[in-house]
Amino acid sequence: MANIVFIATSLDGYIADKQGKLDWLNSVPNPDNIDTGFFALMEQIDGLVMGRNTLEAVLGFECDWPYSKPVFVLSNTMTNVPPGYEEKVLLVKGALKEIIAELNARGFSDLYIDGGATIQSFLNEDLIDQLVITRFPLLLGGGIPLFSELKQPLNFKVTKNEIVLETLVQTTYQRAR
Repeated sequence: MANIVFIATSLDGYIADKQGKLDWLNSVPNPDNIDTGFFALMEQIDGLVMGRNTLEAVLGFECDWPYSKPVFVLSNTMTNVPPGYEEKVLLVKGALKEIIAELNARGFSDLYIDGGATIQSFLNEDLIDQLVITRFPLLLGGGIPLFSELKQPLNFKVTKNEIVLETLVQTTYQRAR
């Protein structure tokens, strides 16, 4: 069982710019649509866990629904799934450890954890097993940070480090327990 983060950040550690936008993700040309590991991740996982804000961001993308696995959305305020997504999105709420235990019991053992606040909450509960961070050679100077204060330090071990698309540095970290 593993809870996995797969995310891009600016060089200064932001996942969105000061306006909450992700346009900077297109700053590195990828004319051949080379996959940077997303498809392999989708093969590995059983489901995704994200927050309401991340769901809204994904729904705002100008593309088809990007996930073939169930998406569990953490929200204490949403009462209904957006129309048309009832078969793809399930709402969950409660304590993270209880949610993960319930999902694991239902056969969802490898989960992709996405969204800034969600990732920060999972880290605070020491519920992340692997981080895959792709750093763009760009300083945003502010925005939504990937990391925030933690209750305690968490040690990770680098298991892979590579350059993708000739300019991005993708590092895989495994939680050292």
